[in-house]
Amino acid sequence: MSPETLAATRPLIALAAIGAVLVALPTAASAQSGDWVLPRLADGTPNLQGNWSNATMTPIQRPPGLELILTPEQVAALEEGRQDFIEESRQDSDADREAPPVGGAPTGNARFDAGGGGVGQPYNYFFVDAGDAVAFYDGQPRSSLVVEPVDGRRPPLAEEGRRRAEARRAFNAQFGSYDNPENRPLAERCIMSFGSNGGPPMLPNYWYNNNYTIVQTPDHVMIMTEQVHDVRIIRMGEPKALPTHMRPWMGDSWGRWEGDTLVIETTNIHPNQRMLSISLGGEFYPSEEIVVTERLTRVSETKIHYEFLIEDPIVLSAPVRGEVPFNRLDGLVYEYACHEGNYSMENVLRGARSQEANERNENERR
Repeated sequence: MSPETLAATRPLIALAAIGAVLVALPTAASAQSGDWVLPRLADGTPNLQGNWSNATMTPIQRPPGLELILTPEQVAALEEGRQDFIEESRQDSDADREAPPVGGAPTGNARFDAGGGGVGQPYNYFFVDAGDAVAFYDGQPRSSLVVEPVDGRRPPLAEEGRRRAEARRAFNAQFGSYDNPENRPLAERCIMSFGSNGGPPMLPNYWYNNNYTIVQTPDHVMIMTEQVHDVRIIRMGEPKALPTHMRPWMGDSWGRWEGDTLVIETTNIHPNQRMLSISLGGEFYPSEEIVVTERLTRVSETKIHYEFLIEDPIVLSAPVRGEVPFNRLDGLVYEYACHEGNYSMENVLRGARSQEANERNENERR
């Protein structure tokens, strides 16, 4: 966001205040031993409320040649390399430099480039907050967020999944990127956040704004993603499933408590919502039978353990399970202001039509 946009934003104080009014927030007493005590709401359920972030440099899928748990030496090398990259990327530009190549230049950082950070990136790195530390889950430094399959990679597509993927590619091949607004990415159209940030599963986008606000009542849990301000409303209690043909963005989510863990099961996810996006080849589109199960357990004053399980027997040959640390955000979450209606889209498409007309005129003159 530009400084002007940030200046015009307003913190979501009112939303948090609603949760505070609906549910009393008793202060957790400290144990005599000084150990941390899980804070609870008036109804006895664990208090997950507040602002949290899942920003990390650990990728969704594991790079080849690494074990799940990194050594201290590997962690140091990765984080030092990340800091060197950030520092280099934030240096002042040379005023006498040549113009960059058409379409932009790759940064050399594969994950950042895959997320749009190099080629065609509209921001320089000063405006990027992609996460600069390895993810620690249950005290272990992780090389990937995916933990099953054991190689940390998305399993191969099932036969029907391959057929559907090929049919989608064939359908999309008949259109140009700028033929219709529907051909542009969901995030560009302000429909969904980048990658799988809004969820489910809720994963880092490796760009910026990896922040979330959680508000609880006895009947609902609200999770707002900062980016594109996606809001998930999880209803608590016995699921009343939607008909299979009704598939909203972020699906139909129902929650329950298993001990001190919030368990969320989501079905009916929209067929155009990419799963495991920004994961270097791991993306796929869900079938009508997909089920995503999420588990949120507060393990300290500053950390929530987040676990997800993706089961899609039509598209995937095996389930995918991952573990992601959510760390407390000591700050405000601001309005993302993703220009609802996306008025610039009209100009983008008008420009494409103008370019096509120029090309036709040039061909006619030949």
